[in-house]
Amino acid sequence: MIVYRIEKARHAGDLTGEGARLYGGRWNHKLTACIYTSESRALALLEYSVNVCIEDIPRSLVITTLEVPGNILLLNSKELPKGWHTFPAPAAAKDYGTGLLIKATHPVIQLPSAIIPGEFNYILNPLHRDSAKFKVLDISAFTYDVRIKM
Repeated sequence: MIVYRIEKARHAGDLTGEGARLYGGRWNHKLTACIYTSESRALALLEYSVNVCIEDIPRSLVITTLEVPGNILLLNSKELPKGWHTFPAPAAAKDYGTGLLIKATHPVIQLPSAIIPGEFNYILNPLHRDSAKFKVLDISAFTYDVRIKM
């Protein structure tokens, strides 16, 4: 399966999940590593955009294309904690995702986008034994069009 992420150029190709470990996210608490990706370039851009202030967007971004193993835990919104899609992300969502990452039953977890119903994000677990199968296929320079945030 192919997934995408937009990130700072200096972090391109990093598959350790260090950023999520340091800062946390919708599906993980701080100190739990993971890699947030999306099913399309457009969703990756939208997810990036809602999580960054225009003043903080670096000039040097990349879009990374990854290939991940097909052993994917598929989750739908009915299985998720109440309010999982709200902003800010509730502790219940972080608890739920962190629990899945720690159990490490799957290298990839599919979760619905909180922004676009019917679209999906994929969380990669760098602690899973199959994480060595995560493969960077391409890293391309990406120029952020600031009209998106205006």
